[in-house]
Amino acid sequence: MWLQQRLKGLPGLLSSSWARRLLIALLLFLIFYWYLGAGRSWSFLRGQAGPEGAAGQCLQAEIHRWKSLVDRGEGIYSTPQEQLHAPFVSGNGHILIDMESNKLWVASSSQPGSAPVHQTEYSPRVGVHLEGSRAEAQASILWFRKGAVLSVRCASPAALQSSRDCVTIREEFIAHRSRTNVFLQRIHINNPSDRPVSLGVSDSLTFGVKFSTSVEKVEDREVVLHSGKVPVDNNRVVVVVVVTKKLSSRIQVSAKSEYTDNIVSVVWTSEPIESSKLDETFSTLKDGAKKELGELLRASVDDLVVDHQQAWMDLFISGIEMRKITDSHTPSSRTVNTTLYYILSSSTAPLLDRRLSSEERTRLESSLNYADHCFSGHATMHAENLWPEQVSSTTQILQLVTLWTLTLQKRGCKVLVAAGAHGAMQGMVLSFGGLQFTEKHLQFQADPDVLHNSYALRGIHYNQDLINLAVLLDMEGKPFLHVSVKQQEKPVKLYACEAGCLNEPVELTSEIKGHTFPVMVTQPITPLLYISTDLRHLQDLRHTLHLKAILAHEEHMANRYPGLPFLFWFSVASLITLFHLFLFKLIYNEYCGPGAKPLFRSKVRNSHCSNRILIHI
Repeated sequence: MWLQQRLKGLPGLLSSSWARRLLIALLLFLIFYWYLGAGRSWSFLRGQAGPEGAAGQCLQAEIHRWKSLVDRGEGIYSTPQEQLHAPFVSGNGHILIDMESNKLWVASSSQPGSAPVHQTEYSPRVGVHLEGSRAEAQASILWFRKGAVLSVRCASPAALQSSRDCVTIREEFIAHRSRTNVFLQRIHINNPSDRPVSLGVSDSLTFGVKFSTSVEKVEDREVVLHSGKVPVDNNRVVVVVVVTKKLSSRIQVSAKSEYTDNIVSVVWTSEPIESSKLDETFSTLKDGAKKELGELLRASVDDLVVDHQQAWMDLFISGIEMRKITDSHTPSSRTVNTTLYYILSSSTAPLLDRRLSSEERTRLESSLNYADHCFSGHATMHAENLWPEQVSSTTQILQLVTLWTLTLQKRGCKVLVAAGAHGAMQGMVLSFGGLQFTEKHLQFQADPDVLHNSYALRGIHYNQDLINLAVLLDMEGKPFLHVSVKQQEKPVKLYACEAGCLNEPVELTSEIKGHTFPVMVTQPITPLLYISTDLRHLQDLRHTLHLKAILAHEEHMANRYPGLPFLFWFSVASLITLFHLFLFKLIYNEYCGPGAKPLFRSKVRNSHCSNRILIHI
């Protein structure tokens, strides 16, 4: 009865003009909300539920293992629901493999700073697919610290309906970090069903007119040799020879069993040569590639993978961690780590070369430990072209490598560029925060106005030691500096002092809690922190800065942004006063003006007119 009475009263309610206006406004709001935000929210919720079918449910279980890695900034992934338009590549500076386009890029020079800029017609990825009618779902992850691309495919034959019976095909693609000619494709197939499955293998033997294929023998094993050439400038060519293990055209996996295989490929390239030297160069590359593949076939693939992963983990001892971002101009943790990975994947690592002489190794390590005058100029933290939020192709990666190489060379970091991937990592870390080596010290010259973001720079090489420097915020949002040291085999005393060095320098130790320094801003602006092995140098430094004043960071910001000017507040007060005067006039005309009713113009009422106005106000 109550509901019936309310429904009967609804037409009367809608007969009111204000009720109709309110209803129309509410409908318009819902329509705009649906198109602008809610549509994406619903699709996000549908994406969380995962794709339909047994294959989709199986894939969701695999993706769940990756989420913690992505949350820690150690990788990026692409799924059917969360498609990421970024190149999934693995490289080492000599070769670069683009998994999405299945293309091989090679470098024409082994010199550090020379990226793999030539795309070949060779397709390095071997295709493995479940035969017959099936439903399939696929996802990929680019794992930074492993230097690898991982792919998972869940295939459900038409006869199987349960996700527990899905065939899972896991693949890992690795351009070996220290053995720059080696490319690995690891395959693991799991068949939990009660039926055997058959998978087809396609290695794309047709690569175009510039590549040819033949079957050779290496130590009584059949291998496939692919050879071709890439045209470069001045009518020269780069010869490319790829030798890989010969595969069968079909894989049989029994019921409730697993299958594992490792496809090892060796890629040898030449320097740009004239066409007259083509045959001689091809013969040399062919013999060298076959010999190296023979060595690899005798070696343990697991040892190769461990060696590769350890090399990448050593590179990421240094790095950048974004803790708290409070503006839209600072790159996210994902942007920073993705950029670092792309640059390292396209950079050679001469320190990992086993053929490197001891003298050359010592020279390169020395340049890493103290890169004098690097990095000069302002910090690159907010340089959007150096830390792009979106990179959509391998070509853009190579353009980014060229820009970073040029930037580091022009900012005093030539010795780091010559050190390859290890030097590139150091240069990018130094540039991000505005760290610079001088003749006697390392100085942190970040802009005091951008310290509202919290971040950490780890693994900064300084005289055999590794320094971690972080900009952190206290409970009130005030920035301070945190410094810790990871001492190496030969400990060397390090000292530090904040801007102006008025206080006695502090000795940096390897204590876990580290050391904290306040953010002081000098006039004129000088570095916020100094680190040196020479205590006397820091003590003398205070007498050479010639400062006018030293302020705490909050004082500096208050002086820099003192608030709104007096004219603004005077204008606001004037507008408020004028509004009240206008309101008073309206009320006065209503009750006491010529247009008022006789009742209000009577002598009795006029005596109370002012009181009415005051009460109304």
